[in-house]
Amino acid sequence: MSPDVIICGAGPAGLILAIDLARRNVGFRLIDKAPHPFAGSRGKGIQPRSQEVFEDLGVVDRIVASGGEYPLARLYTDDGHVDRAPGERTEPTPAEPYQIPLLVPQFLTERRLRERLAELGHAVEYDHALVGFEQDADGVTATIQGAWPVRAKYLVGADGGSSFVRKALGIEFPGKTLGVRALVADVRVDGLPWDFWHRWDQDKEAQVSLCPLYGTDLFQCQAAVPFGVDVDLSPEGLTALLRERTGRDDIVIREVVWGSVYEMNARLAGQYRRGRVLLAGDAAHCHPPTGGQGLNTSIQDAYNLGWKLAAVLDGAPESLLETYEQERRPIAQEVLGLSERLLEAAQKRDLRRGREVSQLDLGYPDSPLTVGGPPREKGVQAGDRAPDAPVTGAGGLATRLFSLFQGPHWTLIGYEVEETALPALRVGLRIHVLGRDILDTGGHVQSAYGLSPGEWALVRPDGYVAAIGGVAELPFLATYLDGVGVRPPR
Repeated sequence: MSPDVIICGAGPAGLILAIDLARRNVGFRLIDKAPHPFAGSRGKGIQPRSQEVFEDLGVVDRIVASGGEYPLARLYTDDGHVDRAPGERTEPTPAEPYQIPLLVPQFLTERRLRERLAELGHAVEYDHALVGFEQDADGVTATIQGAWPVRAKYLVGADGGSSFVRKALGIEFPGKTLGVRALVADVRVDGLPWDFWHRWDQDKEAQVSLCPLYGTDLFQCQAAVPFGVDVDLSPEGLTALLRERTGRDDIVIREVVWGSVYEMNARLAGQYRRGRVLLAGDAAHCHPPTGGQGLNTSIQDAYNLGWKLAAVLDGAPESLLETYEQERRPIAQEVLGLSERLLEAAQKRDLRRGREVSQLDLGYPDSPLTVGGPPREKGVQAGDRAPDAPVTGAGGLATRLFSLFQGPHWTLIGYEVEETALPALRVGLRIHVLGRDILDTGGHVQSAYGLSPGEWALVRPDGYVAAIGGVAELPFLATYLDGVGVRPPR
């Protein structure tokens, strides 16, 4: 049987998209040209918003257990060392249960995602390179090396910054190189305590750091390196580099598990979609590593795209897919600007990461899928991320809004809305009424959402508020839900 979707690239974006399609019973193939899973830790920061996505997909606890919080930064100077917190520490709240960025090596994050995918009955097809494709009005015919051509309704290129899919489409990837060449390597080290991110950066041309990779016995080595010079990534070569830049001969690299030398770029694809082929993750945007934004933005791309692909394949209007680029490309543009600013701050040794890197404040207020209205004086606005809140079920057990949201469905939250006023039953819509089946015992729903009696909020499958209204606006929901593929039972 032909798949509905071919996903090219089994990094974080491809894996998240595959998991989301799997739980929606959408047929797909997830292929990757590499002979085996990625073995490095290029992306290691997991921001709070991504942790919320992982909770929805049923994998957050395993990913948290695979890493840990960022360690103190130990800055070495001519006068000794200074220990600093890695960023502002904010305690979780009922509305925002995840506040602390996690440090998880990328290969462990991807391993946990593959485990979740296996639970859903799927696996990555490694050593399957996409070597060509053609599309028409009804689908895409993909040529996979060593296999017969495969027909699918859509193709998603999640195949990284040098994306074959993007290049084959002829989509421009404008941007700039940022004048920084760097090495990154996962290494085993003697001579350093494990509890600190060790940094020598008084001279930006000779910066070097060693960060412990929790969940492993490795450090990640990062260093600025000059252009036009071959870099020796052997244990002996990296040990010599460290000795030159730190002035210490007691730090010894025993093994290099993985390493790479790269130029930092900031680039954004001119389009995210051409016909039945779409781009996600690094194939659509390329970030410098400062602020830990690239991997997390890729996760959000896939989380946005998954439910829309599934809805269109189930009969929703094709125009729904247009909102993917309309929503995600401006976000990538904004995040690219943030990553560049953080890189400049790091070069000036003034890097401080605050709430802006958490991605909790990103939303879609200008999306065609957001039903706007006059600014509300309290609570969330349409287009905002939907907050969490503890509630009590009518049966007496405590739960949370995130638990009610978890899954591939839409959610309508009403506050003391009469049952006769609620919309008719629809496949893929769950309705909860405060004061009936759930109780706002701590007042946290009211605080976060600002609903008055008779008002409601419609929450998308990816956890954003699509619309807020009163009883008078409830009839409009039928037309809106039809447009996103949420229909009455057949």
